[in-house]
Amino acid sequence: MTAVESRPAGVIGASESPRHRPFGARVKAFVALTKPRIIELLLITTVPVMFLAQQGVPDLTLVLLTCVGGYLSAGGANALNMYIDRDIDALMDRTSQRPLVTGMVSPRECLAFGVTLAVVSTLLFGLTVNWLSAWLSLGALLFYVVVYTMILKRRTAQNIVWGGIAGCMPVLIGWSAVTDSLSWAPVILFLVIFFWTPPHYWPLSMKVKEDYARVGVPMLPVIASNKTVARQIVIYSWVMVAVSLLLTPLGYTGWFYTVVALASGGWWLWEAHALQNRAKAEVTGGKLKEMRLFHWSITYVSLLFVAVAVDPFLR
Repeated sequence: MTAVESRPAGVIGASESPRHRPFGARVKAFVALTKPRIIELLLITTVPVMFLAQQGVPDLTLVLLTCVGGYLSAGGANALNMYIDRDIDALMDRTSQRPLVTGMVSPRECLAFGVTLAVVSTLLFGLTVNWLSAWLSLGALLFYVVVYTMILKRRTAQNIVWGGIAGCMPVLIGWSAVTDSLSWAPVILFLVIFFWTPPHYWPLSMKVKEDYARVGVPMLPVIASNKTVARQIVIYSWVMVAVSLLLTPLGYTGWFYTVVALASGGWWLWEAHALQNRAKAEVTGGKLKEMRLFHWSITYVSLLFVAVAVDPFLR
């Protein structure tokens, strides 16, 4: 029996047409297709890089257009991701209330919505920002949908490592929006996010690994022990912190960014090693406290990129 065939009766494919649902609920469902909370994190890494590229305050209209284009592009990618993953979403507890699972939005509507956002965002970037940003945005969308969702996610435990490249692209887009070019600074920040993504997501995967195991998605915590996952988290964490410190010797940032990077990175490493120690002790359940690092990871990236934006004003 496939995942689609085993979905709960009356969830997907409910007799009531999505179009007959309340208008407000339908609007909320379409917004949910874009995964707004994830996009907030993407924008946190986009706008500060624009300040760094400008070495001050960038044109605010440009910032607004870049944010809108980025939201539409990432929203389209997320909608297409939900369209492709609607079979396993119905079987996972953490995704059981997504609009396609509840029947609030039909698969055809979701597909059309995602494609429309992809087209509109690319044209918005190209016509109002620049075409380099447009192609970077479209590349991120296609990478997330095709490479991560369709190819990697259900086939390899390295899915989130390489699939995370799509989440690194907003850094390049923010820089190119201001300069219509690329430089070593956005490449370094791209690598920070690249090495940040696995130790950010693996703790959450450790928490919900039964969900992934149920649908056959080989996230690393599903196929490896907690000790192995924690060791990988520590390795990626050290590389991430080291890469984050490269901006200053290359002349892109000053003392403020360096202090924030050292302090927040040091706390990250403390939490990563604490998780590894708990995993070595083979504690289970709530005692592993894997979500402590997950929540700190969001705070860390927020602090680091706020420092990226503030640093030009203090140099």
